[in-house]
Amino acid sequence: MADYQWNSGAVTHILVALFGMGSWISVNSLWVEVPVMVNVLPEGWNLPAYLSVLIAFGNLGPVVVTVIHHFAPERLNEQLVIRIIQVLAIVASAFLAIFWSHVVSVAGELHSVPYLLLVFVLAVVCCTSNVTFLPFMFRFPPEYIRTFFVGQGLSALFPCVVALGQGMGKLECLNSTTGNGTLEPYYFKANFPAQNFFWFLFAMLVFSGLSFLALTFHVPAQPAAEDAKGADPSTTREEFEESHPLQNGGAEGLNDQVQPLTTETFWTSHNIYLLVLLGISNALTNGILPSVQSFSCLPYGTMTFHLSVVLGNIANPLACFIAMFVLCRSIMGLWAVSAVGGMFAAYLLALAALSPCPPLLGNTFGISLVVTSWIIFTGVFSYVKVVIGSLLHEAGHTALLWCGVFIQTGSLIGALSMFPLVSIYNVFKRAQDCMDNCSD
Repeated sequence: MADYQWNSGAVTHILVALFGMGSWISVNSLWVEVPVMVNVLPEGWNLPAYLSVLIAFGNLGPVVVTVIHHFAPERLNEQLVIRIIQVLAIVASAFLAIFWSHVVSVAGELHSVPYLLLVFVLAVVCCTSNVTFLPFMFRFPPEYIRTFFVGQGLSALFPCVVALGQGMGKLECLNSTTGNGTLEPYYFKANFPAQNFFWFLFAMLVFSGLSFLALTFHVPAQPAAEDAKGADPSTTREEFEESHPLQNGGAEGLNDQVQPLTTETFWTSHNIYLLVLLGISNALTNGILPSVQSFSCLPYGTMTFHLSVVLGNIANPLACFIAMFVLCRSIMGLWAVSAVGGMFAAYLLALAALSPCPPLLGNTFGISLVVTSWIIFTGVFSYVKVVIGSLLHEAGHTALLWCGVFIQTGSLIGALSMFPLVSIYNVFKRAQDCMDNCSD
């Protein structure tokens, strides 16, 4: 009976979800905790831009892995690399819980150097996971890749639930103690401190690591691609190609696990479109919009910022869950869905550009609109990424490697394009709490 339970698909789905959760839970936790950090760390409102660029530089890890894959594909032990980065993430999260609030004077200005260094380490881990975790999932049947993306969605959901329990983001404007008639912000104390939140991150990474260890003993005897060779011999070539539209070379392209497709069969206009759309989606969700989230939300209040971060990240796993049942294979359909997300992205960028005096300021409808925009924007592009990842899974191991590469490339371009605008040229202006920032 126990052996039956172990071999059941439900157990494997759970393990895959927990494994996928560990891929981006570190970075997602850092973003969820930003509303607390901006009021404590010396970087203030510019902290999201610092996070974006550090996460972008975390692409050093994927670059190394991709180069090794290219020049020595047989020498890279994916399971060993995954174990190393998981251990590194666990250690870094423990140090983050201890040293996150320490500041260091750099060129006469205070900076949270330990926090930023540990953010970089966790960013390297998360970015590298996209070019190691995804190719590892090629060993499993196609339905598990969607479970993996649901797990990535849980990496946003779990920190959000904990952040809600933390009760951050509340402030009250009180009369100044100086008696000059001005108001001063009073920030309510959180239900538990940030270090406890980071210890929660540590525990989640441990669970993810143990799940991967269990999966290594539960990998199918044949990779997912090999299953295709055992398909019903009555299946026609046309039927196979219809169910696997990215396999332009037909069933013959599934003979090799590591490189199932030749360069000629993979780099079609259809697949290039998917990869470019994936890169653009990640540029928006991992680089451009997160860099200015504080400017788009904080003029409406810290609670608006908090709700946008938390509810937006909850939309991530919900969109991944929907993709498990409704998978849009149409190019035009993907374009239309992405266009909807793009409209909300443009609105949020406009709000950030108009900070500290965006439209509908002080209006309940304005607050609802900005929070809703973040929810829809995050949900739409989360769905797009899951769909593209699922389609690329059908193209083989190499396709999943390029999937990870384009995810990180888009994130890098988005973050690097926004950092000088936010932190050097100060294009976006912050608002002061409990002050009239828009009076003539």
